[in-house]
Amino acid sequence: MKRSFKSLFSFFTESWTELKKVRWPNRKELTNYTLIVLGTIVVVALYFWVLDIGISFVIESII
Repeated sequence: MKRSFKSLFSFFTESWTELKKVRWPNRKELTNYTLIVLGTIVVVALYFWVLDIGISFVIESII
């Protein structure tokens, strides 16, 4: 029991140390990254929407 508590404490200590090393993005970088993600989502959604319409058209033509 004591050994597992010590390893758990060690895990959280090491995790905290690693989090201190992280370089967090500033506001401008975060805004740019967010816009890139949202743009990518829109492009992928439009792609699947067009693909869905195309497949639906082909299925309707067959039936």
